[in-house]
Amino acid sequence: MFRRAAQPAREISADAAALLVQSGMWLDFSAVLAQPDMFDAALAKRAADLHHIKIRACLSTRPRAVLEADPEGEHFFWLNSHFSGYDRRKHDAGIARYIPVNLGEIPDYYRRFIDPVDIVIIKTRPMDAAGNFNLGLANLWHRAIVERARMVIVETSAAVPLALGVDNHLHVSEVDFIIRGDDHPLAELPTTEATAVDRAVGQQIIGEIEDGSCLQIGIGGMPNAVCSLLVESAVHDLGVHTEMLTDGIIDLYRAGKLTGLHKSMDKGKVVYSFGLGSRKMYDAVDGNPDFLCCPVDYTNLPHMVMQNDGVVAINNTTQIDLQGQAASESDGFRHISGTGGQLQFVRGAYASKGGKSFICLSSTYDKRGERRSRIVLALTQGNIVTTPRSDMMYVVTEYGMVNLKGKSVPERAHALIGLAHPDFREDLERDAYENRLIPRGFF
Repeated sequence: MFRRAAQPAREISADAAALLVQSGMWLDFSAVLAQPDMFDAALAKRAADLHHIKIRACLSTRPRAVLEADPEGEHFFWLNSHFSGYDRRKHDAGIARYIPVNLGEIPDYYRRFIDPVDIVIIKTRPMDAAGNFNLGLANLWHRAIVERARMVIVETSAAVPLALGVDNHLHVSEVDFIIRGDDHPLAELPTTEATAVDRAVGQQIIGEIEDGSCLQIGIGGMPNAVCSLLVESAVHDLGVHTEMLTDGIIDLYRAGKLTGLHKSMDKGKVVYSFGLGSRKMYDAVDGNPDFLCCPVDYTNLPHMVMQNDGVVAINNTTQIDLQGQAASESDGFRHISGTGGQLQFVRGAYASKGGKSFICLSSTYDKRGERRSRIVLALTQGNIVTTPRSDMMYVVTEYGMVNLKGKSVPERAHALIGLAHPDFREDLERDAYENRLIPRGFF
């Protein structure tokens, strides 16, 4: 579907664009690096004049002026489909709410279930000679929003890299207003240094990655450790079909590990839906035909993922119970991140010919000075199951790796206890027997 604006697009100031907002409207601030900055600041200045403004967004990379101007959440309602650290703090303060989603389904939500958005504001590159505004490192579901939006505003920035891809642009005929942006450098995501535990987990996964495997890499120290170890390994001719482009993937690319020769889809291309990292990533992708930025329903839907053979999906979790349920997005009733693409890549990798899915976690964590086990008899009350037990394949901690596919509840419990920190195994085993997860005499 191609949207056509009612009138030719015209340039407008951020303050004038903010005056187009009326109380009761639904706005969309887009996602990640495509969130607007100048419009955000201009709208914040109108906070006292507006009420009941609902704003959808995803993974904020900078503080949002509208939230800073409305610390009690009296004027703006912030609805977010994946939390960054900033979004999490605003949720803790009671002024942000989570939208439960499988990220790859979001384009369909906009096209089928979500009422038309009153105004969508997207940060893009300045218009090129063909009249296109490149979306940069955030394709995601932006075209789907535009199809359903009553008004489309782009905030341009020369700092947005030229990301080649599939439908990764808006044509000027689809746009109502253009804000000339400030060209400030894009936000960067600090690299998480791999710990000894991260490398121990990564070392086990490396042994399961074969020449020609197609990688999906999640965010965090453990997936980054896998990338670092792959750079040093003899594994070659890897492919990438992922949701998020990370600095670790850029390191693999620069090391010559990513040829994509064995991919069935987009042979030779690094396929992703959004990128967030350091300046080295932004520079590496800028105008580079080896990288393909695609809509998230192209990258994440399991029936798309499975079309490449040998998919290896590597993701984190924060807690897993003895039946294999992974809770990766909350700490009790406190929401911390989101479902993202984890479940979809778990399923897509399993359906891929020879595919493998790895859920990684450290065996313990510290909370208020107390060491606790991430492997537990039962999930913390209020914790959200991200990956169900029936979908779980490989689980990895620094103490080992198990494949839960085909295992009974007693076998799962026994195997997962073996992945726990030794200090917690005796209590876990006793709890498993007392709660009849493991029958007496089974082992």
